[in-house]
Amino acid sequence: MEHRSAKVFCFAKPILATTVWIASVVCTPGLAMAADTDQVFRAGAFAIDITPEKFPVSSSGSMTHRVAKQAHDPLHARCLVLDNGQTSIALVTCDSCMIPREIYDSAKQIASEATGIATDHILCSATHTHTAVSVGHTFQSLVEEDYIPFLVERIAEGIIQAHSQLEPARIGWAVGNNPNQVFNRRWFLRPGVEIDDPFDSGTDRVRMNPSANSRSLLQPAGPVDPEVPVVAVQALDGRPIAMWANYSLHYVGGVPPESLSADYFGEFARQFAKMIVATQSKPPFVAAMTNGTSGDINNVNFFEGRTRQPPFEQIRLVANDVAASAAVAYQRVQFENWVPLEMRETEIELGVRRPDTEEVARAKQLLADAGDGPRNDRRLIYAGETLDLAKYPPTVKVKLQAIRIGGLAIVSSPCETFVETGLAIKKSSPFKPTFTIELANGYNGYLPTPEQHALGGYETWRAKSSYLSVDAEPKIRETLLQLLDELNAPRPESTVAQ
Repeated sequence: MEHRSAKVFCFAKPILATTVWIASVVCTPGLAMAADTDQVFRAGAFAIDITPEKFPVSSSGSMTHRVAKQAHDPLHARCLVLDNGQTSIALVTCDSCMIPREIYDSAKQIASEATGIATDHILCSATHTHTAVSVGHTFQSLVEEDYIPFLVERIAEGIIQAHSQLEPARIGWAVGNNPNQVFNRRWFLRPGVEIDDPFDSGTDRVRMNPSANSRSLLQPAGPVDPEVPVVAVQALDGRPIAMWANYSLHYVGGVPPESLSADYFGEFARQFAKMIVATQSKPPFVAAMTNGTSGDINNVNFFEGRTRQPPFEQIRLVANDVAASAAVAYQRVQFENWVPLEMRETEIELGVRRPDTEEVARAKQLLADAGDGPRNDRRLIYAGETLDLAKYPPTVKVKLQAIRIGGLAIVSSPCETFVETGLAIKKSSPFKPTFTIELANGYNGYLPTPEQHALGGYETWRAKSSYLSVDAEPKIRETLLQLLDELNAPRPESTVAQ
């Protein structure tokens, strides 16, 4: 197995700001022209290594504590900065399962001070690989506290480095399609088939990840979204700078428990660069796969099942297939020399599904009866989650964003968002195309629609991974559509966000 530690230089903050200023002046063709006119579009991209420098580390993505002793492939924060002379924005996607808002906010502040990009014009997200360093509290994963300052500095420096490489560029987008790798994982089962839950409520009507091709299967409880939108930027001479893709696939897996991996997200980036012959570009070409709306989606074809693969092989197969679909779309991109660029951010307050007195008493009794020791039984795991949720505040604030890039729009969600929400936003958006980047600017658990909440199932079970109120999804969806309407509203040139 291959392990590559981080090798990118980290400068002290006072030197970093000076270094970026010099790089911008010396290395960016057309900078003087950009000061005289608002019709110069520029882009810069940088992929910074966020692989931990020391092992072992706590690894996220499991209901029990897990330790990784090595990295099979490097983890990255992939950063893209866009500037049209009027507005600058940054897009970041990190190879992590989920990242709390405080980490992103700290990184944005550092990057903003060094580059001048407003913090509310930076979108940071996690890919949702289930084999990355644990930096957020979910189930029994232990947070790797020593890694957090490193992650903050790396995200910030990645944005700063991308900003330092800004150069005159063209931008375009297209939408690909790949129905081969996405399957709804929530299923209705045949009448009479028992569906249990860790609260012994007996109210669930669907089961997550049932046995594939089982006689008990009836039909999926929701749709899939096979679209593969791509946003691409290239230098004026045609040299590829970056490509940002989006796909609604939770993750792939098949990684040994003691290894870290960027999952298919990292392999997608490597494969795509090869397909468009961009592996030798200078500065290095950056490809990224962002997670769409995949809270109820995975890579298992429950209609037929799939052949068990050796470790990492399914990741390779999926990445290659989706990268090929993205490459087909990439060939259809029509690049434009300049496009409107705007971004909106807002914060809304959502309710928390805290347990009542009776539920807390039940949880305490279950744990007392079980005694000390590891919690492997689901009833005990969720009893622990119940006690944790009892300490939560009655409401939480979440950050939402919307971006306009010409006729394209991107919205963000800090949740593991269901496909139905993504499809509804795409349908109602005034921009075509529109896509959602989930797990962005924080982590607030699963986001089932009210209708999916009524069906029950894992994604609705109250825990640190699913705690928002039942009406959270309509509020988030409505707010995002309002932001899109704001971006679509005509306004005088002088009022465009700086």
